[in-house]
Amino acid sequence: MIFGKHTTSLVVLTAVFTTTAYAANDQAFTFETASGETIEAFRGAFTVPENRAHPNGRQLEVHYVRFPATGTQPGAPIIYLSGGPGGSGIETAKHERFPLFMAMREFGDVIALDQRGAGASADAPNCVSDTIIPMDRHVSRTERNALLRQAVESCGAFWRKAGFDPAGYTTIQSTQDLDALRAHLGAPKISLWGISYGTHLALAAIKEIGPRLDKVVLSSVEGLDQTVKLPSETDAYFDRLQAAINQEPAARAAYPDIKALIRRVHAKLDSETTLITVSTPTGPKPMLLTTETMQMLASGMIADPKNASNLLMLYLAVDNGITQHVADILGRFVTPGEPEEFTLMSLAMDIASGIDAKRLSRVETEAQTALLGDMLNYPMPQVAGALGLDLGEGFRTAPQSTIPTLVLTGTLDGRTYPAEQAAAVAGLVNAQTVTVENAGHNLFMVSPEVTEVIRDFMRGETVHTHTIKVTLPSFAPPF
Repeated sequence: MIFGKHTTSLVVLTAVFTTTAYAANDQAFTFETASGETIEAFRGAFTVPENRAHPNGRQLEVHYVRFPATGTQPGAPIIYLSGGPGGSGIETAKHERFPLFMAMREFGDVIALDQRGAGASADAPNCVSDTIIPMDRHVSRTERNALLRQAVESCGAFWRKAGFDPAGYTTIQSTQDLDALRAHLGAPKISLWGISYGTHLALAAIKEIGPRLDKVVLSSVEGLDQTVKLPSETDAYFDRLQAAINQEPAARAAYPDIKALIRRVHAKLDSETTLITVSTPTGPKPMLLTTETMQMLASGMIADPKNASNLLMLYLAVDNGITQHVADILGRFVTPGEPEEFTLMSLAMDIASGIDAKRLSRVETEAQTALLGDMLNYPMPQVAGALGLDLGEGFRTAPQSTIPTLVLTGTLDGRTYPAEQAAAVAGLVNAQTVTVENAGHNLFMVSPEVTEVIRDFMRGETVHTHTIKVTLPSFAPPF
């Protein structure tokens, strides 16, 4: 099961580069975005131990692209930290956030980093296990979780046999990579700019290398103890989504109670067998449509309001006996009958960040009645502690810091929730917080005003507003 260059124009961007002393060994090249824009930049790499507990063991090359500063008085290099874990900073810079990468150059060299094990810094092969979780029959949670853990542990053995150490792929190791990058650049300090898991890494870096950080920009914060989100917070998100829907009469008429709709569909799937046919590269495959399948699909579609709107249309269709739309969506992500497959970095990072016993107990209790159960963070907490990885309670303690920090939060973020974000940064006493009303998880490009508050902050000023409001998408179904 897998659940988890077309160029239209060519625009040459030019700028007067401010010369810095950083990274003399970087190689000049022409960086091209997905839309065909080009900019002169530099690419570089530095070498670090895969596992610093074994410094003489296998070494990793960590890669990045550096966009030189354009300001007359550049500050510390600004490191972009992708989400995921497993996102590529270099690939991110090629797409819709490219203008923000360019805007940030006013304040220092901007580094699009591929974290260890991700993007150009990935050298471990994906693991295709020998474990298949059946999707054409009912599988109990107990059986599914046992098969999932079996697949994970077998992949751990696969990677170790191939010479890779899963214990090297933790957030603590990545924080030390950031300090190694700072030294490689020849910079006394660096600034961090992260989103989602990138904020998780940034918060760890505040604790580990705080004296060598200048400024930090955090968007859609994931706290150090929040790898596994609380099901009750997901339910609260649906309340906020309903309030947004209620602002549009046609949407309110179609979705008078989205929680009732979701529960009704789940009850229907629990009470009757619903087989669908999913198109795969090897042909059509039968698949049982279950509550857990819908919960997993929902978990991947509620990050931002537009996708949440599409999700509600799927629930409405199933409620009316129409399953083809769901089958079409699932065909993009799921291959029934295929073995479980994992990427080392993405899997190990989340397992290592882990969850403590008290929070796990709360998650398990809340999941019994919550709309999406325990599916939001799959395969965590189902494989918590696997691969022998857990960074422990000391790691999960929230940072205390006076480092200047900007925190951006979307009110309709369906992945990292406002209340949890506030708790994660409560110890950052020099933080400025900006709420982006109606924005979801990916909020950087939803309004030019987001860029402006980041500019305010990077200049060392008080941000000009603490609230930005963006327009909601239409939630009314087109039928």
